[in-house]
Formats: sequence, C-alpha cells, structure tokens
Amino acid sequence: MTEHPRRPTALRRARSLPPWSLLAAGVVTGGLIGGAYGALTPPMYTATAYVVAVPTEKSDPASALGFAQAYGRVATQLAVLGDAEAEAGVGARTLQRHVTTATSPDAPMVSITATAPRPGLAADMANAVSRSLTEHARSTRKTTNVELQQFARAVKPTDPSSPSPALTSLVGASAGGLLGGLALLVRPRRERERETPGAPSAVPAPTAPAAELHGAL
Repeated sequence: MTEHPRRPTALRRARSLPPWSLLAAGVVTGGLIGGAYGALTPPMYTATAYVVAVPTEKSDPASALGFAQAYGRVATQLAVLGDAEAEAGVGARTLQRHVTTATSPDAPMVSITATAPRPGLAADMANAVSRSLTEHARSTRKTTNVELQQFARAVKPTDPSSPSPALTSLVGASAGGLLGGLALLVRPRRERERETPGAPSAVPAPTAPAAELHGAL
C-alpha cells in the first residue's frame, strides 16, 4: 500500500513564509500584549508633599542641609510610618511599599511621594507621612538644632501617573518588532531544493579501473 507523503510541519511552514513576516508578527503581537496590559492594569495616581529643614539659632544652613538628607532616609522607616498609618488609612507595610522620598544636594528639602490606585488616597498617604516626619523631627529639635516644616501639601492628582493603554501598546509593538528583527537575523536559511541555475555541476570521481588505466598510461 502506497504511503501518502507527510504534510509539512509547522517549522517548514514557518520557513516558507517571507522574511518580513517575522517582523510584522512581532509588531502585531507586541502591540496586542502591550495594549491588553495597559487596559487591564488599574491606573495608579501619584501625589507628592514637601518638607524643608530649617536651622534654629544654634545651627547653620549647612547643618540643616545635612539633616535633610538624614530625614529623607528615615522617612520610610517603620518608626515614622507607624505613626502615619492611622491618618493615611493604610498599614505601615503598605506605606513602606508605596511611599518614596528624595532629597536635593543643594536645598534642605525632602519630597515625599505616594502612589495609590485612588487620587485621594495617594494625597492622604503623602501628607500623613510628611506630618509624621515633622513630628519626629520636632521631638529631637533640641538635640539636632534643626526643625522640619511643611513646605507644600500633597494635592489630589487629576491624571493617573501609570502609562495609558496607547503608550503600553506602542511600547509593546516596539519590543515585538525588536524581537522579530532579532529572530529574522538568526533565522536559518532554507534548504535549497534545486541547484542554482548556471552553477557548474560537480565532476564525479573516477572509478577504480579508470584510475588504474590512467596510471598505466
């Protein structure tokens, strides 16, 4: 019984596609994945409060600048966040994950940034941590001769800080195109089923009798 030729495998079918199809498939797939990620991920909002270190009569601006750097490091410690959790409405561990601080080498200022899924919650978290930090600084003012004062309260953000679905789709399409281009570079060459037209045919090796006869001559 004659066997039917096997159908081409998926690998052979993929190799038969034009080279640019890998690049196009990467762009489309990456764009769809990025857009789905942006659409399904809940938006996040960011709010920032600022406190400033002020020297007392027994201190100087250089000391205030140094203590501002120190307060920026301790602002996310549990000792400070524990006093802020009641006002923020979330636990200290949540504050530790979603609150960050930053300081400037030129100004004695500390920025306290909170990120949350609701704009009001983000502002409450930033303000609660800033107030807790100023209270801790006030309790050690006689030792440090530096006082923390609130410079600017955090306000409710009007727009989310997380990327929009359009942006994530664009990033995904770019990443997919890059991966498709890399796959195109390492894509194996298809096996030639026919010889190249005009290529010289290989000369067969002489048989043993013909070689002996040539040697005898």
